[in-house]
Amino acid sequence: MHKENAEKLLRRIRLELARDHEFPDGSRDRGYDLIVPLDGKGHIDVAAWKVLRERCRVRRFWADDGDEVGHVIHKPGGAWAFHYDMRGDPSRDDTGFHFEAHTFAPGEYVSLKEQDGTLRTFRVTRVAEVD
Repeated sequence: MHKENAEKLLRRIRLELARDHEFPDGSRDRGYDLIVPLDGKGHIDVAAWKVLRERCRVRRFWADDGDEVGHVIHKPGGAWAFHYDMRGDPSRDDTGFHFEAHTFAPGEYVSLKEQDGTLRTFRVTRVAEVD
């Protein structure tokens, strides 16, 4: 895939914490902002990611905790994960639960296994083109 074509697929996605036992109303102050290429069906495009991997970024925001910034990575075996620059250790990545099969579109839900082993569900609240 050519870089120009891959760049046209880049999208900025916002994930906000969905309802769970800890946050019965969910939380707009806890989630992730990420930039990844999406295909026409709203799935992460692996071929475009390979061309643009340095531009595929993530920012984790969690209420009063400081933001963490890193990269969206594709692990051996096909899993997608968020690797944070400050952590460095791959065992501390947040891993998408079946991201390869999920549609990233407003109103959809995705799950992430956070580095502490907690599986949390997030709602896609926004998908926009990257300028």
